[in-house]
Amino acid sequence: MVLGLLASPARLGDALLPALVVGVALTFVARPISVLLCATPFGMPLREQVFVSWAGLRGAVPIVLATFPITAGLADAHQIFDVTFLLVVVFTLIQGPTLPWLSKRLGVVEPAHTKELDIEHAPLADIGATMLSCDIPAGSRLSGVEVAELRLPGEALVTLILRESTLFVPNGDTVLRPGDHLLLAVTDSHRSEVERRLRAISRAGRLAKWLGERGLVSK
Repeated sequence: MVLGLLASPARLGDALLPALVVGVALTFVARPISVLLCATPFGMPLREQVFVSWAGLRGAVPIVLATFPITAGLADAHQIFDVTFLLVVVFTLIQGPTLPWLSKRLGVVEPAHTKELDIEHAPLADIGATMLSCDIPAGSRLSGVEVAELRLPGEALVTLILRESTLFVPNGDTVLRPGDHLLLAVTDSHRSEVERRLRAISRAGRLAKWLGERGLVSK
């Protein structure tokens, strides 16, 4: 937009015809020849050369370069700038939208591939954790307790519950039932505390701590 301030609308009409003549010469003569001479020694395939030749002048760089004659005070410098400005606008608005279609016809774009899912194997031993499992027997006072009420030590989590052949991820409001099979993720440093907490609740219910139940292993 700033560079466009140098272009006078009153002058652009006179520069339109020269710009179209230069544009046709660039597109079908000058640019194909220059790309052929420069790219062929590097082994660029012909279809890619055609695409590069068709790409045209777009962006601010050609306009910036066209300001150099103005800065130097050369004759007809404004006409050079106006022609370049029109070329960039015309190539951008007319030729630019054809590039996706042409790239597909020439086969110069790689087909889209679905990114493969990256799955990593992380043994719990490597992260200092372990998995505990336990069944809630009939008569256990764990029955009727919500998962959030377990208040397990550390960062222990009830990750899965198997109930009547149905496996699901519990939330804090999930109420435990007799026959539930629990799978817990526990850090190694809190494993014994979690085991004692589960045994305590199974024996004395959600108020086990207040009732003095510590969940020690019975002898």
